[in-house]
Amino acid sequence: MWRNPIKVLFLNLCFLTILIGCQQQTYPTDNEQLSHEEQIVIRFSHVVGENTPKGMAAIKFAELIKERSNGHVEIQVFPNGVLYKDGEEMNALLRGDIQMIAPAISKITTFVPEWSVMDLPYAFKNAQEVHTYVESEVGQSLMKRLNKHNLISMGVWDSGFKQLSNSIRPIQNLTDLQGLRMRIMPSDILAEQFSIAGAYPRRIDFNTVFHQLQKGNVDGQENTLTNITSKNLHSLQDYLTISNHGYLGYLLLMNNEFWNSLPKNVQELLIDTLEEVQKWEWQQAENLSTERLQEMEACQCIQIHYLTEEEIEDWENAFKPVYDYYAENYGFKYIEALPKNQFH
Repeated sequence: MWRNPIKVLFLNLCFLTILIGCQQQTYPTDNEQLSHEEQIVIRFSHVVGENTPKGMAAIKFAELIKERSNGHVEIQVFPNGVLYKDGEEMNALLRGDIQMIAPAISKITTFVPEWSVMDLPYAFKNAQEVHTYVESEVGQSLMKRLNKHNLISMGVWDSGFKQLSNSIRPIQNLTDLQGLRMRIMPSDILAEQFSIAGAYPRRIDFNTVFHQLQKGNVDGQENTLTNITSKNLHSLQDYLTISNHGYLGYLLLMNNEFWNSLPKNVQELLIDTLEEVQKWEWQQAENLSTERLQEMEACQCIQIHYLTEEEIEDWENAFKPVYDYYAENYGFKYIEALPKNQFH
């Protein structure tokens, strides 16, 4: 059949224009009105304050995504457990009621107990060792274990290293913990750690720690300096020990089904932005930890003891049975890859 060449050329040009437009116009422009169906909303719930490294990074992440997607993707951040409490957010994520959380790694151990390798005392000297471990083949195999629970990890954010506080007596030797009721996160390794020291571990949600200390239901707790100060826990404690005995970090988690439902260009935007924010958050965690310690020293509101190198060595030796406990329950694969191998 004969065809009008002008008409054919016109149709080809229209098709080419549409194709180029689809490739270049990734997101709507600022002045376009987005319908509820067109906009992608990611509700990000977490339980710490906005003045912590995690809280600040969540805000920065939301701002960058809004700017880079021209409002097409919106990250709605809910801090301080205002949407879901410490023990509720994981189930809310799995139900699809929220799309993103950043729980402490210790809380992941109820799903993947092997992750409790991160809770082992004095397993890491600094955050860089943690990052190297997580990015290693062994660390990535831990990440893949989350997929079986419909979870996908988007990265790791630091809180820092944990210190000890209590209202009974100074903690200098590990035996000083004997008889103290200490708040911990839900982790068998943490429970074993404090039990070995003769303390009574109490698994309590972070958002209720202040009230539990205030009521005298627990004597002390372990946490990072930014978390301690953001919740004003030190105001209820008389003694602080700078022990750096364990790392505390957060896994950024999404519901795997929700992630797979996102367009590829949105996935790429989230991955690239989170990679940038993660590095920024790491630096913030380091800086804020230093600042908060200086503030606590200056206020003279709590007695501070710094463990000496000799004391740390004694603590490390006393904690060796915790490594044996991990190996008996979860094998040697994950502890053999740790940078501190004197326990193996």
